[in-house]
Amino acid sequence: MTSSPSTRQRRGPAGPLSGVRVLDLSAYIAGPYGCTMLADQGAEVVKIEPPGGDNLRSYPSTLQAESRAFIGVNRSKHGVVLDLKQPEGLAALLRLVREADVLVHNFRPGVPKRLGIGHEQLNAINPRLIYCAVTGYGETGPMKDKAGYDQVLQTMTGMCALQGKRGGAPEIIYGSVVDYYAAALVAAGVASALYERERSGLGQQVGISLLRSALTMQSARLIWAEGEPRDIGRDMRSGGVTGIHPARASHIYVSANTPRFWAALCARTGLDALAADPRYDSVRKRAVHAAEIVPKLHAALAAHSALEWEEIFGDEVPCAAARKVEDMFDHPQVLAEDIIGTIAHPVIGPYRGVTRPIKFGRTPGPEPFAAPTLGQDSDAVLAASGCSAAELARLRASGAVR
Repeated sequence: MTSSPSTRQRRGPAGPLSGVRVLDLSAYIAGPYGCTMLADQGAEVVKIEPPGGDNLRSYPSTLQAESRAFIGVNRSKHGVVLDLKQPEGLAALLRLVREADVLVHNFRPGVPKRLGIGHEQLNAINPRLIYCAVTGYGETGPMKDKAGYDQVLQTMTGMCALQGKRGGAPEIIYGSVVDYYAAALVAAGVASALYERERSGLGQQVGISLLRSALTMQSARLIWAEGEPRDIGRDMRSGGVTGIHPARASHIYVSANTPRFWAALCARTGLDALAADPRYDSVRKRAVHAAEIVPKLHAALAAHSALEWEEIFGDEVPCAAARKVEDMFDHPQVLAEDIIGTIAHPVIGPYRGVTRPIKFGRTPGPEPFAAPTLGQDSDAVLAASGCSAAELARLRASGAVR
């Protein structure tokens, strides 16, 4: 990969990772979106898929020709299809590895070595390579070879038990929260390893697991002091006052954990007597007396819609009317922050989607472009790595490249 692929060049200002070359061999969400975050910061990312494509391409989608999930997770990448089980496909990948800065995959621990792309094997080719492996359960231990998925880890690590109602069944937290947090860890871990490489000149392994992601997300719960019993309250919910409440034909979230916000909530809802009652003058006391407070709060909130309450509360009470995700495309704050942009896709045409999640003042990063169709950039990427037209023809004829 001696030069950038000739198609779909990055346009716009440089980002902090411009010039960094990333090979993304991962699938689903955690690894791929971590690589997308690197691309958002200017890195040149080549997504390398097997002949059948990333499994996320086949997920249910109301888009007719493409997967909404795949497009949303894989923006700003060049797409190559290589069959690593064929010697010619592996050789093509190794040619790309020689000039790469980062490689990310989410194979189970034993698979890379069998494919010929284990850390030691690639380190011998490129000792400056940052080698990031995303696993379900980590690199060691009795479960290291098991496949891990977001909701499996949610259920295993207690997230679903705490999400469910007290005494009720566990409940899934939808939105792939473990995967997306793991993606942020991928981007952060790779960036830190690149920074360290500037000092040492050497690459290293970076290990990200969904297990570590799920537990790290719960660090405020995972505190067990000496002498404490096993079955104690570990959740941080504030006893019913802070939370989502019904308003007139709608719902609103309010936060009232501080004395100031509690007083403002009571004042704006006409419940001044609650604010003056010493039985309710702390979060813990309000949790104890939630059964007395919440019905009065609900009766007061029934006077207005959630959007009206947003106006009434203003800056005095942290709150949000419950909206649909579609409302975010044209929300004035989202527009002001330039979070959503229009991106052209070769199959579905122009669409609106997330652009850059991080703001950099001096190096904001180039404009995003659409996720690749399957094998869209194979010829351009491999030609840039030194493959001749005759070699490309042979690779395609053998099925090693698509």
